[in-house]
Amino acid sequence: MNKAELINAMAAESGLTKADSKKALDAFIASVGKAMKAGDKVSLVGFGTFAVAERAARTGINPSTKQPIQISAKKVVKFKPGAELTAE
Repeated sequence: MNKAELINAMAAESGLTKADSKKALDAFIASVGKAMKAGDKVSLVGFGTFAVAERAARTGINPSTKQPIQISAKKVVKFKPGAELTAE
């Protein structure tokens, strides 16, 4: 499902217009993005939790040259599904 299909599904499920559904989805994405940048986690009971995790630096291998390369540490977004979502 892509963004346009999600907007259509949201509009059909909620009774909102497609324009209002697009605004709601864009606001949700922006809000979650701001929370992630601030290092907060976003918990939606029954759906899941979005959180920021640290990925440690590690040594990898360049597949074309087979030479070892150093991969730097970084922050990544993780999603843990909730019980209701897992049950479905």
